[in-house]
Amino acid sequence: MSTRSSLSRSVFRAVPLSALIFSSCMVVGTDYSSPDMITPDSWHQSLSSDLASGSSSLDSWWRKFNDPTLNRLIQTARDSNRTLAVAYERINEARAGLGVSRSQLFPTIDFGGAVSRGRTSQNLGSPSPPAGKTTDVYSTGLTAGWEIDVFGGVRRSIESANATVEGTEELYRDTLVSLLADVALSYIEIRTFEERLAVAQRNLTAQQKSLDLTKARLDAGLSPELDVAQAETNLSNTRAILPQLRNGRSLAVNRLSILLGKYSSATETLLKGSKGIPSAPNSSFVGIPANLVRARPDIRAAERNLAAQNALVGVAEAELYPRFVLAGTFDLQSLAASSLLESNSRNYAFGPNFQWNIFNAGRVRSQIAIQESRTKQLYMTYEQTVLAAVAQVEDSLSSVRNERDRIAELRNATASATKAEELVTTNYTEGLVDFQNVLDAQRTVFSTEDALAASRGTIAAGYVSLFKALGGGTPMKPGPVDQNGKP
Repeated sequence: MSTRSSLSRSVFRAVPLSALIFSSCMVVGTDYSSPDMITPDSWHQSLSSDLASGSSSLDSWWRKFNDPTLNRLIQTARDSNRTLAVAYERINEARAGLGVSRSQLFPTIDFGGAVSRGRTSQNLGSPSPPAGKTTDVYSTGLTAGWEIDVFGGVRRSIESANATVEGTEELYRDTLVSLLADVALSYIEIRTFEERLAVAQRNLTAQQKSLDLTKARLDAGLSPELDVAQAETNLSNTRAILPQLRNGRSLAVNRLSILLGKYSSATETLLKGSKGIPSAPNSSFVGIPANLVRARPDIRAAERNLAAQNALVGVAEAELYPRFVLAGTFDLQSLAASSLLESNSRNYAFGPNFQWNIFNAGRVRSQIAIQESRTKQLYMTYEQTVLAAVAQVEDSLSSVRNERDRIAELRNATASATKAEELVTTNYTEGLVDFQNVLDAQRTVFSTEDALAASRGTIAAGYVSLFKALGGGTPMKPGPVDQNGKP
């Protein structure tokens, strides 16, 4: 009888049992369904009609600022940021983990061989080979095993791994959302410092003229030396602000450089393309709160983490039931290498077996309780993530709305202060008022112009925070991440 026919007959005898096992397969645990999260019907913080609704996409929100330099910085960050690259590698890790889980559904086959030399004891009777004789043994063959997923533990493991992959993809998108917002915020901060430096320089020019005026009037005997001293003090105080603003800009450039994956010298080169604080968009997409659950990747990631954990409950429950394995070996063994491949050298075994852990002092049920508790924790984490997301949008809406009101008043104040300075300077030149009035007017102009520049930066940053809170920067519909690390 051939080796092949003997092995085939053993396999066919085992098939009816495996078919019976597969026909009664079940899946332990609870099938997952996405949680229903109740969100507000509308935003508590309302803005004018241009913010209340719209259909524009959030995927490329930074283009709403119409700043080519900002667009270039965003692209550089997407290409070079190290944190984003790490997030993408976590996706690769999770996908590899999914491959490990899927492999458990298939048989494992090992191939090996060995050559050994041994001697049997003469005090053990008359074994074969004869006692006291040294022999060489040659062997090679296959070992196979297949655990049949009768109760669905492996399938639940695959379900959990698949949800984990989707969760890491969403975390990548969340990292991307934060990165793009941080780049824009740092860029706006840099431009705001530059604008404030320009304001200080303009006021220095005006204050220098006032100092020259007081000196001329002093030489003409029209003003006291006190006016000159006060003018010099005012000029020096304004000059003292410049190093603070330059340092603030330098720190902002360094923060931006880290986000871009560049050194500060390279970042300065990228910043040469444009000037001024980016203008806030005239409109943005806000929509209804329910869309937030679909748009924000951190919420989607929290939901996928919940799904992955829910499947692990089934993995733990599968340990309550027996495990069925189809196992077999086929070997060739011989005392001589020349006869190893002959049919008489065959040695095989094949058949099903099972193992059932019927007593473990409550260990399995405790593991199930642990997984169930973790599932409840992640459900509450999901709810908290949604609540925090709604609050972040409300905060951003409030910031934009109130800053828009503030900037309107600051524009009026700046115009009035500038006019007042012109009038009081004329009056001082004509000897109608003392120099203290000129000082007060100049300080007011500087203060309001500086506040206006800062407010322009604040409102631009407010829009960035709003886009970030709305999940902007990634596609609203979940999709796979491509091989370049981009959704």
